[in-house]
This record gives sequence, structure tokens and C-alpha cells, in this order.
Amino acid sequence: MSLTNTQELLALMARLRDPQTGCAWDQKQDFYSLIPYTIEEAYEVADAIERQDFDDLRGELGDLLLQVVFHSRIAEERGLFDFEQVAAGISQKLITRHPHVFAGVTFDSDEQRQQAWDDAKAQERQQKQPENSPESVLAGVAKTLPALVACEKIQNRAASHGFDWPDTEPVFDKVMEELQEVHEAWQSGDQPHIQEEIGDLLLVVVNLARHLKVNPEIALKEANKKFTRRFNYIEQQVDASGRQLRDCALDELDDLWNEAKQVQKNHNADHAE
Repeated sequence: MSLTNTQELLALMARLRDPQTGCAWDQKQDFYSLIPYTIEEAYEVADAIERQDFDDLRGELGDLLLQVVFHSRIAEERGLFDFEQVAAGISQKLITRHPHVFAGVTFDSDEQRQQAWDDAKAQERQQKQPENSPESVLAGVAKTLPALVACEKIQNRAASHGFDWPDTEPVFDKVMEELQEVHEAWQSGDQPHIQEEIGDLLLVVVNLARHLKVNPEIALKEANKKFTRRFNYIEQQVDASGRQLRDCALDELDDLWNEAKQVQKNHNADHAE
């Protein structure tokens, strides 16, 4: 009987990890050594999606699946769990977190669905806690997440338990308040205080994004792309003049920046027609 693709993948990983006949590199890996590879593969999946390169996406998803299989094999060797238990665990989570699909529960709004999802996750976290051990609402947010992503998750957790502004207008006021405090810290010349106030400003900007239903990570990535396009335009124009950026006055570079904005605006208008 032929193996399924999944069974073959699991068998290949077992062979690579075999102490006598396997690959020396694969044999010496452990959970910790694989962390950077696992993170990198997740980012490469995201990159393929953003580029809409779906052939590449198929390959990158395979690379990410390999990381799951690799970790699962190491765990199996240590008697912790195996790939089947990983698959069973996520299947059970999907059933528990979707009562409107699997248990006949009816939700009247997306907000109710989100609240049920959050409640299910909170219950799962509570089950992991030692008996009679209180759990923070913010427990379980991975410490290795990028700060911007972690900030949004922390605020969503707090908001789901009522710690939030009731509407958006006060958040704008808080952004202006924090910006003023950054300015005051800058005037003081106290660098640790400046850093602290910059952190507060970034945190409240993430909160504003959340209230405006904007993903701050995606918004910043798109802003980075936009900046890069405009800066590349400036580089091209300066290079065409036979000079380098450092040879140009700031006013000239600023004019080229505005020109780049207009070029992009015209490009977008042409594609919208």
C-alpha cells in the first residue's frame, strides 16, 4: 500500500533524524536551534502572499509544514507528543472555537463571534494553569512576537475585558497628548525618558489603529513600501543628473519627494480608469 504524501513526509523526517543513517545536520537540531528557521519560513509565506506568487506560496507552505514536522519528530523522540497529536489538537480547537458551525450556536454579529472566540481561547489558557492559580488576561501573548504585533494583541485582550475607550475621538486626543509628552521629553534631553515617551506614543497609535479597524502591522508595511518607492524615485532622478544624494540640498530632495508622490498619484489614477 502506498503512503500518503503526509505519511511520506513524516517517514522522510524520521529517516533524516535516524542516529545511524540520517543527516548529521538534521540529527543535531533541537527545538531551540529551529526557532529562527521556523520564524523565517512564516515570514516567507507572508511574503509570497503579498507578492501574489501562488506557485511560490505552495512551496513556502511546504517549507513551513516541514518545520511543524521537524518539531513534532523531535517531540516524538523525547516521548512528548507526535504529529498526529498536533493535528488532533488543532482540530479540537477549531471545533471548540466555532460553536456556530459545529454545535448549532447562533451569533447575531461579528462582535459576538469574536467574543466567543476570545472566551474559548481564555478557557484553553485557564486549563493550562495550575489549579487555583490566577491567570492574567494578558497571559499567553508570546514574548517573541514583533513589538507591533504584540502591542495589538495585548490591547485587544484588555479591550475584550472592558478596558478600552468607548469611542474613537478620545484616542485622537490621547495621541496628541502623548506627542506633546515626547516633545517635552526631547526638550529635557533625558534620553531614557525620550525612549519611554516614544514607546507610549507608539502604543497609543496602535490603539488608534485598532479603533479605526486598521491592522497596524499591515499599515506600517504598506507605508514602508510607499516610502521605498518614493525614495527609489529620488535616487533615480539624482543618479540621472550624475550626482549622489549627499550632493543635493534638502530642499531639492524634498521637491523630488513631492514629485514622486504626484507620479504615484497619476499612476494610481491611470490604473483606476
